[in-house]
Amino acid sequence: MNNPDRKMKYVFVTGGVVSSLGKGLAASSLGALLEQRGIKVMMQKFDPYLNVDPGTMSPYQHGEVYVLDDGAECDLDLGHYERFTSGVLSRNNNLTSGQVFDSVIRKERSGAYLGKTVQYIPHVTDEIQERLHTVTRDNPDVDILMTEIGGTVGDIEGHLFLEALRQFAQTVGRENVCFIHVTLLPKLRAAGEIKTKPTQQSVAKLREIGIMPDVIVCRVENEDELDDENRRKIAMFCNVDEKAVIPFSDVEHTIYEGPLNLRKHFMDRLVVSKLGIDIHNPDISQWQEFVDKIINPTTSIKIAVVGKYIELQDAYKSIYESLTHAGAHHSTKIEVSRIDSEDIESKSAQEVIGKVDGILIPGGFGDRGTEGKILATQYARENNIPFFGICLGMQIASIEFARNVCNLSDANSTEFDPDCAEPIIALQEEQQEIESKGGTMRLGACESIVFPGTLAAKIYENAERISERHRHRYEFNSAYKEQMEEQGLVFSSVSALEGLVEIIEVPTHPHFIAVQYHPEFKSKPNFPHPLFAGFIEAAIKQSKG
Repeated sequence: MNNPDRKMKYVFVTGGVVSSLGKGLAASSLGALLEQRGIKVMMQKFDPYLNVDPGTMSPYQHGEVYVLDDGAECDLDLGHYERFTSGVLSRNNNLTSGQVFDSVIRKERSGAYLGKTVQYIPHVTDEIQERLHTVTRDNPDVDILMTEIGGTVGDIEGHLFLEALRQFAQTVGRENVCFIHVTLLPKLRAAGEIKTKPTQQSVAKLREIGIMPDVIVCRVENEDELDDENRRKIAMFCNVDEKAVIPFSDVEHTIYEGPLNLRKHFMDRLVVSKLGIDIHNPDISQWQEFVDKIINPTTSIKIAVVGKYIELQDAYKSIYESLTHAGAHHSTKIEVSRIDSEDIESKSAQEVIGKVDGILIPGGFGDRGTEGKILATQYARENNIPFFGICLGMQIASIEFARNVCNLSDANSTEFDPDCAEPIIALQEEQQEIESKGGTMRLGACESIVFPGTLAAKIYENAERISERHRHRYEFNSAYKEQMEEQGLVFSSVSALEGLVEIIEVPTHPHFIAVQYHPEFKSKPNFPHPLFAGFIEAAIKQSKG
């Protein structure tokens, strides 16, 4: 907008009826549309759980832990925010109840409350509001701050966040705030119709708190299910305009259809109108072109993702999305074969993986399934199948090469075997005495040097330095570097500060590269990460023989 006199506007997204509605995707889709109008958007997530962050939570509980440039471990929805919009987020963009209560107690212990009785209201709600004020102050160039509230309206743990938003809206002026409520319209198979009563009850809960939603987004299987009669009923009982009752249907092909679906019902126009922003219509042609490439690819390849949390889609969310971005870039459909690495241990890599055009080993922790990953890596290396290792995948590739090329049969990681004879992967000295599990790994953006003449240099278009996000505790043991180089392994990148190994590759292989960091956290729909784009390009060549 570039208006020096403008005032920050706020959009708050809540959810009702059930969890896992797709609030994050709805918010991200709206953010994408607003950016196409020339509005600078920043997004954040408030989560009511008591964990300080999801860093110590199991992927089975929480899905992927997404990492930001500043090292913050946060909810996977922040991955959607960064993929759908141009904003680069920080730890201030994710707030949990654990962080709120930790801060309040620390302030009480230090005497910040001057001996007063510390209460939920105002002290806890003030702490929540302070995060909104902090992000506002730190981002003077942002036009709209959009905040998603995790959980479901009516949950006891989320009540304080909603009360804080009510107070905040009064403070900044209701004309500067737009409340969006995402809700479910269940369809009863026996009756053959959708029911609006749960939505009415959910909105009633909000109104009890003092929040009146401006837009109601209705999750439906098919948008035709929200007919005029039901739209009028929801509008009447929920006290909103009929045009502000928006269907958000299940996407047919890809989550990136979300912005296009919301645009059909002019949701972005509703929001800018409510906030008093006079701005031009969005240009969604590039987004439409990206979606068209996903829906109408010119070719197809098969990629095996060999992991230990494979049955849970969200555990490798950013990996799958990055493959989609790279596939669209090459107008190629990516058929992902999800392989449980433990299955390989009881059979064989050839039997379990079969014929594929590429093999990807993602990150992970612990020793379960690691031998299967090593066998999968060996299968890729010995059969000239394009290979891409990420984080633990790089460590696995190092161990496999040490065992099967350097003849170090006892090669392993001290994470898996603390007493192994050949610790190819080990803790760095500064990690040795750390006992706390939360926030103590090597986290966030780190600058690395890329050596010329390598596959990595080609992929990064001869950039001499790169910055990528990390999340790991163990590193390649440099004591084995010379021995492995003599056998043909190339170390094509090291960290600029400590000289830690960042990228390894096998130059005699058509495409064998593994990185210690997480490139999936920096891939975007129309700007796929070059490592993923290069991997898919190699896999396409493989498929053509």
